[in-house]
Amino acid sequence: MSGEVLITVSPECAGSQSVSSYNASKRHERTETRERSARTREVHDCDAARRIVSAGDASRQTVSLEVSASPRPPTFGVITVPVEKGPPMSVPTAIAPTTALSALLDDLRGEAPDIEVRASSPETAEFGYDAGTAPRRDALVPDGPAVAFPATVAEVQLLVRLAARHGVSVVPRGAGTGLSGGATAHADQLVVSTDRLTRIVEVSPVDEVAVVEPGVLNAALNERLAPLGLFYAPDPASWRISTIGGNIATNAGGLRCAKYGVTRESVLALDVVLADGSLVSVGHRSIKGVTGLDLVSLFVGSEGVLGIVVGATVRIRPLPVARRTVTAFFDSTSAGAAAIGAITASRVRPSVIEFLDEPTLEGIDAARDSGLRARGAALLLIELDGFGIDEQTAELTTALEAAGARVRVESDTDAEILWELRRSGRRFDERSWFAGGDVAVPKSRIAEVFAGFSAIEARYGVAVSAVAHAGDGNLHPVITLPIPVDADPAVVPASVHDAADAVVRAALAVGGTVSGEHGIGTVKRALAAEELAARVREAQLAIKTALDPAGLFNPGKAL
Repeated sequence: MSGEVLITVSPECAGSQSVSSYNASKRHERTETRERSARTREVHDCDAARRIVSAGDASRQTVSLEVSASPRPPTFGVITVPVEKGPPMSVPTAIAPTTALSALLDDLRGEAPDIEVRASSPETAEFGYDAGTAPRRDALVPDGPAVAFPATVAEVQLLVRLAARHGVSVVPRGAGTGLSGGATAHADQLVVSTDRLTRIVEVSPVDEVAVVEPGVLNAALNERLAPLGLFYAPDPASWRISTIGGNIATNAGGLRCAKYGVTRESVLALDVVLADGSLVSVGHRSIKGVTGLDLVSLFVGSEGVLGIVVGATVRIRPLPVARRTVTAFFDSTSAGAAAIGAITASRVRPSVIEFLDEPTLEGIDAARDSGLRARGAALLLIELDGFGIDEQTAELTTALEAAGARVRVESDTDAEILWELRRSGRRFDERSWFAGGDVAVPKSRIAEVFAGFSAIEARYGVAVSAVAHAGDGNLHPVITLPIPVDADPAVVPASVHDAADAVVRAALAVGGTVSGEHGIGTVKRALAAEELAARVREAQLAIKTALDPAGLFNPGKAL
């Protein structure tokens, strides 16, 4: 019976030991990629690929080898091995990943019976994607990956060692709330879930640190800290359901970044399991510390390609003595975006500055009947905190009114509603295709980026809107296009993704970056190559090779 095996290697396999897995860099190729996933196999060294071909020859089957190299680093090519009619290929256990995964699961049952492990099946399909790459409800999805649920650091180490023994790639996973495909996994991979690593090991008000395992929810940590008059500052929109480990993996931001910074600014030390199963500790418990290279900053935002974070020492802070919500409505998106500079020019430093454009307000109204659009065509939603709250309010009001705003101090009840609308009020009509993401630009260029949306809309025939963490220049654009009645909802037109790419390139053109907080994952690898110089990409891959020479940690992501 004829068949086809796709062996994923780098284009340089003929003469190089650098091998990694392939993920389609063009997002509109995802459907084809999903269809191929059931017949795609990962091989992590060139000799193994050659032995597969030899195995086919040994079984008297005609096997040819063709490498199709991607012209655009850092994506990789695919070796296609067509198999003519004849008996099935005989592939050694250590070479064929499907067999390797089966052998790994057998070893786990014998050597680690206390670790819950689920084999690849339709029931594990949800572990094959994250929030940003989840298929439509009516889409067919392949079997999910194998999934392990370690409950201790030692169990994580054992899983990694056994996976390395069999050459099975490992995908670390938190709560799956990521938006860039960083936690996607195939049926021949092992997902290591941090779902049961949920201990808050220590809270030290004196040192202003907490020590946590990676599966602790952001919200759970703050619930533990609040009675002590403390809080953990990073607050991504998914703070109620996202994990500290996941936040570290993507260097997650959030609303309070304007004053308190992104996750990196709150992480002092990490415990990390490396690709050989060893456990290392990097960083320090003290607020200051400059001994050696800053490996904490290296692992924060590395999306699981360098190691698995199994412990974190994070910085905690006193709860502000007061918090106050201020709204500033404007007559147009352009007026509101221009007024962001008035806040910067003042002496007030809000903890949160969120900007919502006109289409966003209209969308929230349609979903939640909130009545925001009746108050204006654009909104700056601001939180002040700390001492001198009245003085802060007075100076901020003066600055915003001079920029044309209608300013109001909101009651605590109304403020709670407004912040909830900001975090979860946007709803996307299932009758439309959409693409989202994030970019970051210098604050002085925010208005320019918003002004460029109309040209992108006209060129690609889509609608473009965005909300922004305006205090640090991080925009979250959304591109939408109504689905025609006779169209297949699963086939997203190229124009939607092309428009999303155009927004990213507009950010790059004004000195911005491909991603401010969501990460690169699989979704933005090609765009990251446009931002990063070739030598920088080479340096990053060299670091990856030094820490994970077999390329088993989260292959095909981030780099």
